[in-house]
Amino acid sequence: MVILGIDPGTARIGIGIIKKTGHDPKHIWHECIEIGKETDLPERLEIIHRKLKAIIKKFKPDHSSVEQLFFFKNAKTAISVGHARGVILLTLKNAKIPISEFTPLQVKQSVTGYGKAEKKQVQKMVQAILKMKEMPKSDDAADALAIALCAERCIQI
Repeated sequence: MVILGIDPGTARIGIGIIKKTGHDPKHIWHECIEIGKETDLPERLEIIHRKLKAIIKKFKPDHSSVEQLFFFKNAKTAISVGHARGVILLTLKNAKIPISEFTPLQVKQSVTGYGKAEKKQVQKMVQAILKMKEMPKSDDAADALAIALCAERCIQI
């Protein structure tokens, strides 16, 4: 069972892929897709769609997990991230990949045991759970792996 975790954004999108094995999940791949701030929103959305389709084609995930929008101080940012989530969800749906959605609180609780854990704690726990030699450098990629782990732990797949 291959699980794709996605931390949505418009300039930085975290992608993490794990494999559910018998006892311990296994790290397969992670990346942070970065899109320049000068790129307009429609082009950003098209880039997200195209890159996500390529990742799906390459890794053939059986399940996906996407972080829900939780709280934004800036309404403009929330709307932009909402657009990106829409493109992500549609791309996954068109690929016929089942989708789970979790809040940041649920993801942190699942991975660290504490729903208000700091970014560094999440990164360290992702590294430990997946037995990675190095901690993921990008917060977004670490979050995506944590989102995939949340799906692996919280639902019957």
